[in-house]
Amino acid sequence: MTAQVSELERRAVEYMKNGEFGSEAIGVNAAIIEQAPGNVSAWVRLGRCHLEQHQWDEAVSALRAALQVSPAHTVATNLLNEVRKRRALAPTAVQRATSGFTGREFALMEALPAADAAGALRPRIEALFDAVNQTSIAAKIVAARQRTGESGTKLFHANSFVANATGHVFAFHHGGRWEPQFNLGWFSSPTHPSDCMRIGLGFNLSAAGRESDRATGQERILAFFEEFQRTLERAWKRELARWMAANGGFIQYGDKEPAVDLLPEQAVQRLLDCRSAAAVEWFFVGRWLFLDKVDDAKLLSDRAKLASLVDDVFRALFPLWLGAYAGSTTV
Repeated sequence: MTAQVSELERRAVEYMKNGEFGSEAIGVNAAIIEQAPGNVSAWVRLGRCHLEQHQWDEAVSALRAALQVSPAHTVATNLLNEVRKRRALAPTAVQRATSGFTGREFALMEALPAADAAGALRPRIEALFDAVNQTSIAAKIVAARQRTGESGTKLFHANSFVANATGHVFAFHHGGRWEPQFNLGWFSSPTHPSDCMRIGLGFNLSAAGRESDRATGQERILAFFEEFQRTLERAWKRELARWMAANGGFIQYGDKEPAVDLLPEQAVQRLLDCRSAAAVEWFFVGRWLFLDKVDDAKLLSDRAKLASLVDDVFRALFPLWLGAYAGSTTV
């Protein structure tokens, strides 16, 4: 190490000890790197400086350079993760103007632990709940449940969404654990193949969970699913396939991603053919929005338009839901 680099190193360490991460600290570390490109400590300090200045892209570049020099450098790895989290939490001016779900919201699900991501998304999810709860179809669903003696005056209650794993947040209507669910779900990549949202009907056929009535609850939802199949076969087979073809509809089952490779008729037949629903554990049919599709991204980012779409989907699927629900209850 030359005398000049040694002096620059001394100054850089002094800046760091004093918590000074401004332009002078950036300049000193950059000067060290210019003369000693393999100085991993200078790259890490430079990354920290850019992090503190909210210069996210520059911080990422510096810390990646540090990891190229020393792939197992723990401090560089931890700082890089911190940059990604802070960048996800810091909306741009354009993002602040949106009211729905943009790349930022999906990035939050990717970067943050499940519980933290749910907390960060809470204002937007609950604002969407409020808008959906005001629709006439929400009132119809609530009234149908009330006629069977079920509780609830709103379709979605505040704080009723769940994030059990990183990259996935979902919600279902109040009281819907053991019923055909009016379901909303958000998925982020790379945990999942794409950033997307689902809107439609779901059947959680698993007995897993903390509910005390898991055994009887599973029997109930299996009976609902069988009635759903009968309703589908009797009156909805062609209608559902047509709706899916016209509205970006796909099914989802088990722990798989949306079955975008199935034609609507094939997807409907898959629902009808299942004879071991408890083993599959999850079935869903509805509309999917993908962030990488321009028109879908516009719908996702605008809460009013997204709420209107949720209304349209729930309204279209309501007769199918009611057929399944009424077939196993007295409505």
